[in-house]
Amino acid sequence: QTETDLDQDQDRDRDQDQEEQEKQPMTGGGRAADSQSAGEDTEKNGSVKLKIPENPEEPKFTGLSKEELLRVAGTPGWVRTRWTLLLVFWLGWLGMLVGAVVIILHAPECRQLPDTKWWNEGPLYQIGHIQAFTASQDLKGETARQVDSLSQLKVKGLVVGPIHVAPPDEPVNLSFEEDRTAGGDSVPNTHVFCVLSGISVVLDLTPNYQGSSGPWFSNISVTNVAERLKVGQFFWSSGSLHVIHVSVLIWSVSVFSVWSGFLTNESVVFSRVLIGVTDRSSARDVSFLLASCGVDLLISRVLLAGEMDATERAQSIQHLYSSHNQTFLAWSLDGRSEGHLASLVGPALVKLHQLLLFTLPGTPVFNYGDEIGLMDMGTTFPRMLWDSKEELNGTRQEERTQRLSYRRFFCSLSELRVKARSLMFGDFLLLYNSSSSLAYLRAWDQSDRYLAAFNWAEEAAVLQLSDPTLPRRATVILSTNSSALPDNSSVDLTSLWLGPGQAALLMFPYAP
Repeated sequence: QTETDLDQDQDRDRDQDQEEQEKQPMTGGGRAADSQSAGEDTEKNGSVKLKIPENPEEPKFTGLSKEELLRVAGTPGWVRTRWTLLLVFWLGWLGMLVGAVVIILHAPECRQLPDTKWWNEGPLYQIGHIQAFTASQDLKGETARQVDSLSQLKVKGLVVGPIHVAPPDEPVNLSFEEDRTAGGDSVPNTHVFCVLSGISVVLDLTPNYQGSSGPWFSNISVTNVAERLKVGQFFWSSGSLHVIHVSVLIWSVSVFSVWSGFLTNESVVFSRVLIGVTDRSSARDVSFLLASCGVDLLISRVLLAGEMDATERAQSIQHLYSSHNQTFLAWSLDGRSEGHLASLVGPALVKLHQLLLFTLPGTPVFNYGDEIGLMDMGTTFPRMLWDSKEELNGTRQEERTQRLSYRRFFCSLSELRVKARSLMFGDFLLLYNSSSSLAYLRAWDQSDRYLAAFNWAEEAAVLQLSDPTLPRRATVILSTNSSALPDNSSVDLTSLWLGPGQAALLMFPYAP
């Protein structure tokens, strides 16, 4: 062969050798073994992991030493950064402090709660004749049942009696220490009151509750009766009464002033409240007695229905409220001699007057049975009607349903008055007043506002209420006619419609 042919054969052989090497598997020898010797790590799936040799001469970073950190912290740049961060931090705190101060200064000032007496915290409940109140003729029989009923009514004080011996117009035979309900026996440890836990007992010690005149009010008799009253107080306080109080009928300022001063100056070991009772109906006369006699509460006739229209009633309320602290004001429409609420105002207006007494500024005073619309039936001491589960005929079942309706309304009002600060001791603002309609606002600090509206007329009335303190609309909380004004419904105060003999209690939130 020529030289040229030999060169071509050698090139062809090299090409064949290269093709054979490329066909060899990577897991075998050849180039794979060569790659392992070159520092490559062959995996079973054909991939290759390269091992990078470490350079022992390259330094590793392990952070700054303490000395280096101190040198860095002392550099001008770091000092400026640190002071900048501190300045931002304290400016942030200062900004939050200034913001809090601004909020506090612009927030409405909270009024301090007034000093109230225990008798302002709930209704007083009068039991003038124990035998008529209980089926057992005394307070020993069904006490647990009665106490439970009174607790549901949120009664704060129980005005009992008079139960002492006091023959009509016979001062000589007056004895505060004898209980006529127990057959004339002296019972200083009368346990019938002990179970009335949480309810203060107001023991009525009226000297001449069965008489009306006679020698009671001469100067000699006044001192004598006051001495007897002192003995009676200590007599009853030596027993197990929760608390003892005194109620005295005010016939004249001079006589009651003597009794009031005598009782006030005496050091007694029990809680005392002096409740005055007067038959005066003039607001000015009642205000004068309140200012001059030193009583804690004064029950009067300023609200008695039938003797004044709504305008006069509103004027009397406004006069007493503006002249005296409401802790001294007591509101009542009935009593031991007047009879029960339903007989005085009529069954249709019982709920209206319940709402009136509970929402006026002061202490509401009720007669036993007023919560169920008890009628006098020819006597001022009718038998109390207790609910039972016995089967009743149609008429009696209807009467029972009506009694329960009165009671539920009473309980709702009593519970609301205990919880709502505006009703407990809020300000009184007269909003509307006519011969047959009345509306006023009770408001305290930042609490919810309550608006009470009444219509005594036999036809519907539309009250247009406008005042800077009023919103356009309010929510119905309670109504004597829930079909006409359903609970939780919204009404327009600029055109408040009330049906005949209807009343409603509305609420709206405080707005700064």
